[in-house]
Amino acid sequence: MAWTVVLTGKRTHMGYRKTSKFFCCIVVFLLFDAVLAQEPKHEKMEQLSFLVGEWVGTSKTYENGVVTKQGAAYEKISYDLDRSILVIELNTEFLQLHTIILYDEAEQTYYYYRFSKEGAARYPAEFKEGKLIVWRDEKTRFFFGSTPEGGFIEYGEQWINGNWTKNFEDNFKNTQ
Repeated sequence: MAWTVVLTGKRTHMGYRKTSKFFCCIVVFLLFDAVLAQEPKHEKMEQLSFLVGEWVGTSKTYENGVVTKQGAAYEKISYDLDRSILVIELNTEFLQLHTIILYDEAEQTYYYYRFSKEGAARYPAEFKEGKLIVWRDEKTRFFFGSTPEGGFIEYGEQWINGNWTKNFEDNFKNTQ
C-alpha cells in the first residue's frame, strides 16, 4: 500500500482519493443525464395537464346522430409516478373505465391503456392542436380537449360511409 504525506502533514491513501473523485464525477454525470433524459417525457406529459381534475358532467351515446343514452358522469384525472403517467377513472351510469396514459420516448407516441369489466386494450395516441387524439383503429378515434369555459370534453367518432360520425360525448366541469 502506498501512503503519501500531503501538505497538511496527514497521511492519506492517494488511490482512494482518486477513486473517490472519479466515482463522484460518474455519479454526478449519471444523475444529470437521467434528469435530462426525463425532460422530453415530462414535457410531453405536461401537455396533458388540462385534463387533471375532478370532473362532473353528462355522458351521451349516439346512434345515427340521435342520443340513445344520457346520464350523469364523474371523472377523476391525476398524475402518478412522478408525473410519468396520467390516471383516469371514469364512472357513468352505463360505463366504468380506468385508463392510464403515458408517453413512450422510444416510439415517440402516447399510449392509452383502457381497463373495463370486459378487459383491457392499448391504443396509440397523439397530441395535436391542443387535443389528445386516441386511435382505437383506422375507423375509430377519441378526442380529449378543453372547452372555452374551462371545462373538459371527451368524444368519440367512427368513420361511417365516408364521414366521421359522433358515437359518444362527455362534457365536464371541474369541481376543484
